[in-house]
Amino acid sequence: MKYKKLGNTELNVSQICLGTMTYGEQNNEKEAHQQLDYCISEGVNFIDTAEMYAIPPKEETQGKTEEIIGTWLEKRKDRNDIYLATKVAGPGMDYIRGGTQLSKKHIFEAVDDSLKRLKTDYIDLYQTHWPERKSNYFGRLGYDYSDELGVPIEETLDAMSQLVESGKVRYIGISNETPWGTSKYLELHKDKGFEKIVSIQNPYSLLNRIYEVGLAEISQRENVGLLAYSPLGFGQLTGKYIKKTDKNSRLGLYGDWFTRYSNDECLKSVKRYASIAKKYNLSLTHLALAFVNSRPFVTSNIIGATTMNQLKENIKSVNINLSEDIFSEIEEAHEMQPNPAP
Repeated sequence: MKYKKLGNTELNVSQICLGTMTYGEQNNEKEAHQQLDYCISEGVNFIDTAEMYAIPPKEETQGKTEEIIGTWLEKRKDRNDIYLATKVAGPGMDYIRGGTQLSKKHIFEAVDDSLKRLKTDYIDLYQTHWPERKSNYFGRLGYDYSDELGVPIEETLDAMSQLVESGKVRYIGISNETPWGTSKYLELHKDKGFEKIVSIQNPYSLLNRIYEVGLAEISQRENVGLLAYSPLGFGQLTGKYIKKTDKNSRLGLYGDWFTRYSNDECLKSVKRYASIAKKYNLSLTHLALAFVNSRPFVTSNIIGATTMNQLKENIKSVNINLSEDIFSEIEEAHEMQPNPAP
């Protein structure tokens, strides 16, 4: 396994991070614990979850993923060697705390609930899951300006800074943010002395390189690394959907939630990348993950799997080095159809 510093912290996190949103839905507790054990044995020390999980979000499974991780964590004696990240939900989840907000009250309640479910007394990285304000995230295109910001970012950051002071949280980050939002968090850190965000968790893959426009520069200049989610484009970049979509696959089960990955242009791009992978005797999975791993602004690549075979292949990507010829062909394919799944 390879490791990188998490922002300006002393934490060396694995270049592969285990995403867990299937635990409690597509994966039961036994399967989840098997995955977690295997990841630790392979040097993965970074685990990401959220209070909202499992996915797709629904009241009966809310918090289930954290509970499953908690029953695994309490049996281990190496908590200090495991870096655990979770997220507080942004607005819109009516069945969580009567309607979620990124207010001080909600954040304080959320972190205590997560700590109980995770069966730990601290969280290594606590992140906002999506912004309070109406903005472009989860595939929303276009831009509709609104003066309504909801809970101010300053209140959110103040609350999260207090969690660090209390010892419940070690470091803080953001997710599904824009360049403007990221800049506001950094500005408040510099001007008012709040905790600095150390990471941003946004989508990034061969099918969605929007992060490179604006946010990649912020990541490198401000030392706020990307935790890249959906690096396989909801499974599209495994190639398994080229011929047909299995009804029991993630896209088959939950495609209505993630329509950005199922358009015709997306499939055309997948076929181009599959041809490149075949030419160089790589699996499409390894090509896609190795590309994300290679980006200098990426701190960790968040992979997720429903089977052990998928998990093993994903982790092995850390040892794949792409040649300059492969990078050139990837860029040619990208220019032909940039960002078909933004």
